Amino acid sequence: MSSKSFVLSAQLKRDIKQWMNKFPKGKQASAVIMALRLVQDAHGYLQDAHIDAVADFLSMPTIQAYEVAKFYSMYRQSHQGKHVLKICRSVSCYLRDADSLIAAAKDKLNINLGETTPCGQFSLREVECLGACCEAPCMLVGDHQYHYEMTPEKLQDLLSSLQAEEAST
Repeated sequence: MSSKSFVLSAQLKRDIKQWMNKFPKGKQASAVIMALRLVQDAHGYLQDAHIDAVADFLSMPTIQAYEVAKFYSMYRQSHQGKHVLKICRSVSCYLRDADSLIAAAKDKLNINLGETTPCGQFSLREVECLGACCEAPCMLVGDHQYHYEMTPEKLQDLLSSLQAEEAST
């Protein structure tokens, strides 16, 4: 999809303009974080054409929109599973053995970091700092479900619970 073939919907333009209005005149590009989030929420993930369209709408250099989209772990550049498992790899989590969580998740799901299970239910990502250093290692499922002081055993229980939840729906 090229930027020429993707046009922001009227609703997205209205929503983005509301965020643009929160910033001083001449600083509307500061709304890029929420603009990208709104487009991602509408389309599931950000394709290059989406990022291009946001940059164009905000009258900002395209490279700056890409820098934001690539830097923050809340943005997805590909389709993700229903449950996105984000394991923190920052210093505190690393020192409390986040590597064993990643290894356990890879083993249980039979995928590598950045991949999605063939059934489309799980994606596995490593992220930097989830802001829970005192309860490391930390893991986030989706965007809101935090799990603290994780161990491979707790991870196994969580995955079993999510799989059972899927089977019952």
